[in-house]
Amino acid sequence: MAVRIRFARHGLRNRPMFHIVAMNARSKRDGKPLEKLGTYNPHPNMEEKAKHITLDFARTKYWLGVGAQPSDGVRFLLERAGLLPPQPLYPNVKRSAEPVSREAHSK
Repeated sequence: MAVRIRFARHGLRNRPMFHIVAMNARSKRDGKPLEKLGTYNPHPNMEEKAKHITLDFARTKYWLGVGAQPSDGVRFLLERAGLLPPQPLYPNVKRSAEPVSREAHSK
């Protein structure tokens, strides 16, 4: 069974709130999760001017350790939280070890 860590949408129309869940990759977006790992509210609170994220670090590390794959949005949050290393912006571009000088291109 392939497990994904992804968002499940809740809240009102035009005011979504997301649960960060571990669930079977083939199930529906708002289907029954295997486990709820946290919440994410993308709308900042007017007094604090901050978005709210709650996350159970121990359980998230467990699911990542057993092979669960995060979705792109959840991957961004996990990178910001320090649970995953940052991913390169262009993973398929091969970079050479030494920089290329301008003289080499002008010849």
